Amino acid sequence: MLVNSIFEVALDQILDVAKRFSGALESAGIPFRIIGGLAVFVHVEQRDPLAARLTRDVDVAIDRRDLERISAAVAPHGFHYRHVAGVDMFLTGDGKARSGVHAVFVGEKVRPEYVEPIPGSVPVRSEQGILIASVADLVHMKLTSFRLKDKVHIQDMDGVGLITPEIEAGLSSILRERLAEVRATE
Repeated sequence: MLVNSIFEVALDQILDVAKRFSGALESAGIPFRIIGGLAVFVHVEQRDPLAARLTRDVDVAIDRRDLERISAAVAPHGFHYRHVAGVDMFLTGDGKARSGVHAVFVGEKVRPEYVEPIPGSVPVRSEQGILIASVADLVHMKLTSFRLKDKVHIQDMDGVGLITPEIEAGLSSILRERLAEVRATE
């Protein structure tokens, strides 16, 4: 029971951050999509709740040109913009990066060494009411980043059948190679 309670509290907290941030952007008419581990969690949880892994933070893909409008829109909801150590984020009252929203920019590479930029296709609305990146975009981003946690997210999505042949066919050759590498380690 205690573990379930801790998990439920953590899930409620991260979803609250995502919903407050998302609600502010939707009200202001600013395009965005929740990405990263939370979006993976939501997609996987819809297929198999027991296969979903909770993430620690919220990531969002936005258009860089909207940064000032976003800052103004989310400020009344308890978020303040910070650019620290090359990372753009919107922090909540506690000022901790792990409880804020980390921003990346559609059409740009997160890091110069990344092979591809953040895709910007149309988001989907989750059962929780937030706009999240499509599975195809998440696969693209996770294979581009290709850190250990990204590989685990790929395994989670693949394990519940979210990575379809159509999604795989839409990947560049280097990302298809990375997908094959992840599958070979399962």
